[in-house]
Amino acid sequence: MSPLKITVRSAATGPVVEVAGELDYTSAPELRDLLTTLALPPGGRLVLDLGGMDFCDSSGLTALIVARNLAQAAGADLVLAAVPAHTLRVLRTVGLDQVFLIRSDSTAAATA
Repeated sequence: MSPLKITVRSAATGPVVEVAGELDYTSAPELRDLLTTLALPPGGRLVLDLGGMDFCDSSGLTALIVARNLAQAAGADLVLAAVPAHTLRVLRTVGLDQVFLIRSDSTAAATA
């Protein structure tokens, strides 16, 4: 079990949130709560860097959807970066790869 670790940094286009550890039923509320505190400029971009994420359950997927909804409400984009293969497989299975913008790394996501 890897505890959730969230780090926020700024990029020219908006915040980059690095998610590491397990994003599950017990930890997803922490990410959702943090997302509501971020300033998302209209036309900006929120990047979720998932490169350090070890596990994501349905509650974690829900947190990603909440992030997308918050970004859209602010007039910003959401990009998932460095999505681990196991999570990408789940996103593809349920069709969320068609909903999220997905990039290979956070640098590409923040500048594309």
